[in-house]
Amino acid sequence: MEVEIPVVVARRRRVTADIVRLWLIGVDARPLPSWTPGAHIDVLLPNGTERQYSLCGDPSDEEWSIMVLREPQGRGGSQYVHDAVWTGQKLKVRGPRNHFALDPAPRYRFLAGGIGITPILPMLREAEAAGAEWSLTYCGRSRQGMACAEELTVGHGGRVRLHVDSEQGVPDVAALLSDPRPGELLYACGPNSMLEAIERMGAHWPKGSIHFERFSAVTRDTTADTEFEVELASSGKVLTVPADRSILDVVRESGIQMLSSCQEGTCGTCETAVVSGQVDHRDAVLSKEEQEENEVMMVCVSRAACPRLVLDL
Repeated sequence: MEVEIPVVVARRRRVTADIVRLWLIGVDARPLPSWTPGAHIDVLLPNGTERQYSLCGDPSDEEWSIMVLREPQGRGGSQYVHDAVWTGQKLKVRGPRNHFALDPAPRYRFLAGGIGITPILPMLREAEAAGAEWSLTYCGRSRQGMACAEELTVGHGGRVRLHVDSEQGVPDVAALLSDPRPGELLYACGPNSMLEAIERMGAHWPKGSIHFERFSAVTRDTTADTEFEVELASSGKVLTVPADRSILDVVRESGIQMLSSCQEGTCGTCETAVVSGQVDHRDAVLSKEEQEENEVMMVCVSRAACPRLVLDL
């Protein structure tokens, strides 16, 4: 089981009307694990909910920093953070975990939508420190709701472009993806509508050069789901997964403890190695290339595309 780390909120600041930033330190000044740009942590809130937030500070700092957007239509986690988590509050976290790591490259193109700026912020620092060329387009509905917008434009000048929907209309995604340069990697994080548009319009980019971080689940049609079998490699035990149940649920019911958090295929906590069989990937964590490799799966949402999967459990 992954270790739960006790932390305390060292500082809290309201960044915009709907975004608060928290700085976390280890309880009793215990050092926190190291992390790399793109990493996120699971925050175990006192009300019993778990949520994932990208680390947005500097990896060299002794404290961790996250930003939380209040989502009135969400499941309650963000509202709890806004209304009940204050300086001095003790929390527990897991991680960090990184499925959005920044690969070495001579140049980068960053696209961020709304709160999707959070994992991008430390990437900018790393790209800058590495001497790479980079540019950022940061999109938001209103200027007032864009975290760190002034800091970014003042600090980086022409390399940062703000696109404010209320002033400029919907961004032209095709234009944002135009003319990829040799060796250039694209990193994008934001709402699903933005990322789906990038997927549709980014076919002219070299394979493996576009990387996503999603904060919400991918919508899938489950009406044609059927039952299948899962074999546990460690024991040879075979479990039947009904059409309306997840692998995670069935494995847990068999008596095996499995860590999970989002149960929507967005956090990567339940990642499991595939020994054999073909997976119907339904997560929002793995890239297309990683899904094609068929080496791991997220058992909270993904299913079998064959009669039997053998998993490293």
